[in-house]
Amino acid sequence: MATEHPNGQHDSDQPVEGERRRRWRLLLGEAGEQALGAALSRSDREMDGALAALYDADADQQSQDRRQRTGGLGASAPRVSRWLGDIRRYFPNTVVQVMQRDAIERLNLTSLLLEPELLESVQPDVHLAGTLVSLNRVMPETTRATARMVVGKVVAQIEERIATKTRAAVTGAVNRASRTHRPRPSDIDWNRTIARNLKHYLPEHRTVVPERLVGFGRSSQVVAKDIVLAIDQSGSMAESVVYAAVFGATVASIRSVKTSLVAFDTEVVDLTDQLSDPVDVLFGCQLGGGTDINRAIAYCQGLVTRPTETVLVLISDLYEGGIAAEMLRRVSDLLAAGVRVVVLLALSDSGAPAYDHDHAAGLAALGVPTFACTPDLFPDLLAVALSGGDVGQWVSASRLAAQGR
Repeated sequence: MATEHPNGQHDSDQPVEGERRRRWRLLLGEAGEQALGAALSRSDREMDGALAALYDADADQQSQDRRQRTGGLGASAPRVSRWLGDIRRYFPNTVVQVMQRDAIERLNLTSLLLEPELLESVQPDVHLAGTLVSLNRVMPETTRATARMVVGKVVAQIEERIATKTRAAVTGAVNRASRTHRPRPSDIDWNRTIARNLKHYLPEHRTVVPERLVGFGRSSQVVAKDIVLAIDQSGSMAESVVYAAVFGATVASIRSVKTSLVAFDTEVVDLTDQLSDPVDVLFGCQLGGGTDINRAIAYCQGLVTRPTETVLVLISDLYEGGIAAEMLRRVSDLLAAGVRVVVLLALSDSGAPAYDHDHAAGLAALGVPTFACTPDLFPDLLAVALSGGDVGQWVSASRLAAQGR
């Protein structure tokens, strides 16, 4: 039976309270130890040291009134390497990835990522891959092989996550693009059938009598489709570039789809001939610099040979450095020719992106679906676009599903 103390606390509450104080102590650092009365074990102090090295190293710069704790990663690669080992020992992978990202941003460790010994110690993730790609042009040859190995691990993780679903979605959309009015039972498109037969609704039976069926055809000759991926390689789009490269390589492996991939900043680079290896695509990019979307769309116009069978996916935050009015005119011309245009403000898991709202509104006014998309939803998006479905309606339905409605 639990004993109640004068302050109303039970003995059974003390382990919970002790764990709460321990967590607050690790969060607040050494300055909170006396106030909380929480002493740390040896293991906890080592964990606290790993946190302090990152989050307290610049404390004196943030406030002259705060006493800086000892710590900091300094500029020593061996010290950073030990720190990377510590955080992988004490924290789960998701936390390790966040701390690595914070270390690069807060402590300016990008130069240390050029050392092969250090790269071998990091936890590969999509953000790190983007950082390494951005450093490609200044990377010593001795480091490039290690960097490709790290990026290759990230690519493999993404492929495992999305490749099968992407191939199934795209192949299914292409194979089922033709229509027939004498479908087999398993090939009936019930949404289109119901829409076609609404005039045959019987109120007394509360049902539709489908006098004319609409179904997916089973043509022995698959209707080929063309996909053009245009990727903004400005620095803010690093995560999107990594995912887009893997998706591009995956879709390019589908024989019934002709895939083109271009990366752009103020220049345009056609990376289509490198789609057999997404790592080659990524190291062919040059993250950072300005943006000329208008120039990129002009190049993509030249790739379109069958407008009504082409889907153009522009992945950009729309911070245009070129001629915005001409960009919108080019998109309007593509739409008029029959090209299906989709604009993704981001292709990532990082939440709501920053983007140019005026240009997004201009594209939306033309009828172009303009939104951010997660990698898990991108295969379904491609399937809808390739099959001639309503992408805007699909976006609305996806948002409602995400909200649990």
